[in-house]
Amino acid sequence: MLEGVVLTSPALRVKPAHPIVGAVAPLFSLVFPKFQFKGANKRGIPVSRDPAAMLAKYSDPLVYTGPIRVRTGHEILRISSFLTRNMRAVTVPFLVLHGTADKVTDPLASEALYNVAASSYKDIKLYDGFLHDLLFEPERDEIGADIIDWMERKLQHSCLM
Repeated sequence: MLEGVVLTSPALRVKPAHPIVGAVAPLFSLVFPKFQFKGANKRGIPVSRDPAAMLAKYSDPLVYTGPIRVRTGHEILRISSFLTRNMRAVTVPFLVLHGTADKVTDPLASEALYNVAASSYKDIKLYDGFLHDLLFEPERDEIGADIIDWMERKLQHSCLM
């Protein structure tokens, strides 16, 4: 659910690839927000086990496939740090879905959010062997049904209160 780059904090496992990046990122992102780090492009990491779905996704002109921009990386680091410090304050209902074989974001980060968040209505489902883009996996219909089922249960729960 948390999409990142080579980025790990204690709970969210988001960190800069090198410590100097974290130190200069705030200033660099203001001065050169669109500068791209070609080495940070994770395009080669598989995000689905369905080659046809990946071809369709990456053929879409609205899907950005270039290297990460400095400002984007800095904002990912910033929000990850904020979330790590404030996970206990999350009280809104939420559903966490994550593939256990995800190489883009760490499934342990999703488990940490689920375990630490104060929300009284939360659920987590880890899909064994699935990758990062769950709705592009071959079992996308099952995942979509899980999402709809959770929403329907939440609505029923809300109506009973």
